[in-house]
Amino acid sequence: MDDEANVTYITLSGYVGVQKYRYLYFLIMFTVYILILSCNFTIVCLIWMHKNLHEPMYIFIAALLLNSVAFSTAMYPKLLIDLLSEKQIISYSACLFQFFLFYSLSGSEFLLLSAMAYDRYVSICKPLQYPTIMSKTTISIFLVLAWLLPACQIAVPAIQSADMKLCYLTIKGMFCNNSIYNLNCFNSSARSIFGIIALLNTGLLPFLFILFTYTRILLVSFQTYRNVRKKAAQTCLPHLLVLISFSCLCAYDVVIVRLESDFPRTARFIMTLQAVLYHPLFNPIIYGLKMKEITKHLKRLFCQAKVI
Repeated sequence: MDDEANVTYITLSGYVGVQKYRYLYFLIMFTVYILILSCNFTIVCLIWMHKNLHEPMYIFIAALLLNSVAFSTAMYPKLLIDLLSEKQIISYSACLFQFFLFYSLSGSEFLLLSAMAYDRYVSICKPLQYPTIMSKTTISIFLVLAWLLPACQIAVPAIQSADMKLCYLTIKGMFCNNSIYNLNCFNSSARSIFGIIALLNTGLLPFLFILFTYTRILLVSFQTYRNVRKKAAQTCLPHLLVLISFSCLCAYDVVIVRLESDFPRTARFIMTLQAVLYHPLFNPIIYGLKMKEITKHLKRLFCQAKVI
């Protein structure tokens, strides 16, 4: 009982109309979560089952989709519980853990997209060196760094926040993001510095690297044959669509804490839903429709299901 009395709870005040539309929200969120799991795991299983998809590009796609599943699982169970609860609250320790998962997995997505951009650059611009450069060891290093680097960097501000005094116990959101900084009585300069470093290393620098890489690919492809340009367009377009979608959501998340008092509650609610609803579902749809080999295996899978 003493342990329970010492737990600090944070109120999540970002829900709109939850008392009136509780079960409708729950049904929509639960359906989308099941779709996210089904769509992502379907493509991951296809990549795992078919040897012609055991190439660096498809391995990175599988890693990106698994990252989306992990991101959704960090968000959805708590959202679903809150929709059925009278009070939308979370313990401060659980809030910090959710903050850690949210930003470390978001950083991993940027780094995985960077690895995919580099893979496409080597494939199109240096095709003869591709097997040597994109070896199994290189792929393993990229994957480990994509998950380890953001986790280590986001852990620092999360741990620092755990020891800071709280003056406010309400977050204007549906889950714990960078709004947790507004809960403290004062802002730590060390935590701010670590946060900026993490943002640069896991967000801005990978984003600039991806833009630079695809610019180089476009320049090289326009100087070569038409079939090379077609290959570049087919393989790079899905990555760019995912990058643009995710970058817009990340920009919203970074800016929203600065406009917290001026941003309408309903608009905040809708934008937050965008982050957790469509993007994890957007990835498998884009890669399933735009990647030729994956589309081919999906058609075979569904055709066999119809016959059965």
